[in-house]
Amino acid sequence: MRALLLGGAGFIGLHLANRLLADGHEVTVVDDFSRGRRDPAVERLTGVVSADLTDPASYAALEPGWDQIYMLAAVVGVRNVESDPARVIRVNTLALMHLLDWIRPGDRLFFASTSEAYAGGVSAGVVPVPTPETVPLMIEDVGSPRFTYAISKMLGEAAVLHTARAKGFTAVIGRFHNIYGPRMGADHVIPELALRAVRGEDPFALYGSDQSRAFCYVDDAVEAMVRLMETPAAAGQIVHIGNDSEETNIGDLAKLVLRVAGVSPEIQRLPAPSGSVARRCPDLTRLRELTGYEPRVGLEEGVRRTFEWYRESW
Repeated sequence: MRALLLGGAGFIGLHLANRLLADGHEVTVVDDFSRGRRDPAVERLTGVVSADLTDPASYAALEPGWDQIYMLAAVVGVRNVESDPARVIRVNTLALMHLLDWIRPGDRLFFASTSEAYAGGVSAGVVPVPTPETVPLMIEDVGSPRFTYAISKMLGEAAVLHTARAKGFTAVIGRFHNIYGPRMGADHVIPELALRAVRGEDPFALYGSDQSRAFCYVDDAVEAMVRLMETPAAAGQIVHIGNDSEETNIGDLAKLVLRVAGVSPEIQRLPAPSGSVARRCPDLTRLRELTGYEPRVGLEEGVRRTFEWYRESW
């Protein structure tokens, strides 16, 4: 099988590439390396193309005939969203729209979306948690920079579903829920807590300790992606990807990270960042029914693996 990973040098992309290669498939990674780094993990890949996917010429230079295409390229992260929200909309929209112009009938596409697509409904109290794929989507405050990422992914979901029907290709949309693991950068909660623990921060500032999340280790997320792309019934579906078995609040997560790090600082509890949803947990009924998926990596084991990677490699 030949797989094309657009944005494949980033966090989830590299883990997916390694999984597909281990399964014996041919993998080509395309990335502009604005976030994914050309580190040794990327250099070990043989099929790597550097390209700006907001430029249609980058797609024109790609050969056709892929068995699977994964669209993972996007500007993500709260710091990026707050510092340059216009870039989030421009990059996330243009890269996808040029892909949809280029893609051919009969191709099979995975589009990476996000739980942020429905976060406004959770904050407004009109969406249940755990959350199924069938809930209505809403933007709580269209003027909030934090919502630009959600807006770009909502547009992306609609564009993928409608274009797939019009052009005759197969598409599945995966909404990721708090995926974590080695090599995800320093701007997400688990690596950020881990790095501050390594530095010996004391007192240890903790924002939004009462907020809760259902964290999913990256290997489990990749397993879900692979299964969805191998499941014909997933075509045309939006499917939540995550781990619903160990929902935890941020306070308990911090205690776990500090215990793994072997430190005991004084915890300074502070308000949650503005616009951050109070609770997030996916309903995985659809994913289970389609693929038989069950998450395998528990939170403590996943945090331990992640912490050890950041302590040794960052």
